[in-house]
Amino acid sequence: MINKKFFKWLISIIGCSVVLMFICVLPITADNNKGRKFYEEQGKAIWEIPTKEKVIALTFDDGPSPKYTPQILDVLKQYQAKATFFVVGSRVKDHPDLAKREILDGHELANHTYNHLNFRGLTEEEIRTELRKTKQTIIQLTGFSPKLFRPPGGYYNETIINVANQEGYTVVMWSWHQDTYDWKQPGVSNIVKKVLLNARNGDIVLFHDYGGDRRQTIEALKKILPELKKRGYKFVTVSELLEMHPNYRYLNGISG
Repeated sequence: MINKKFFKWLISIIGCSVVLMFICVLPITADNNKGRKFYEEQGKAIWEIPTKEKVIALTFDDGPSPKYTPQILDVLKQYQAKATFFVVGSRVKDHPDLAKREILDGHELANHTYNHLNFRGLTEEEIRTELRKTKQTIIQLTGFSPKLFRPPGGYYNETIINVANQEGYTVVMWSWHQDTYDWKQPGVSNIVKKVLLNARNGDIVLFHDYGGDRRQTIEALKKILPELKKRGYKFVTVSELLEMHPNYRYLNGISG
């Protein structure tokens, strides 16, 4: 039989260990990520822009893709829709003509890192290298200087956002109700429903033009664009959307 005093001692030790664990962990978590509300209020990162204007920003991640990006550009052109392409620097280097076409068609290029690395655990210097190498590549090959940054996988923390801001970027996420999950290939109808049933002024919609079969994305766009246009929506770049809100000083600073 276990001695009662020993049992009480054991419980107290376990309890103290748990308390110490929380004391050690919680401040790190709180310091490292202040949360969406803080970043939005500071103008350091955005998920969407509240506006009375009927505008929506379409965004495409991870490209350019020699197979699917041209088809997406064709659909966008058909419906006079502007979009923002969060490009990967190494893929821009491999397909400069596609990046140039995106600019010529009136779209915006944004920084999505050079190698699409997992940013968890990267040092500040490693993050800066990814951002700077991508920017240099985009400028050299297209003449366009990106102002926006989206971290791979949408993972962010205090370090990532601060480094991006210091490099002159506004961090752009996406509207939580407008994540199409098109990378999972959920079916054309599901992608269409996701966007149309949730469409609001100032939304930032997440699509992908790279990373697998994107035929569902293309077919969904053919249904989404005419319907939103019929509802009176205008398709704008993220930078154009940002101009409708005065708080986003990082972008405004670059523009000025």
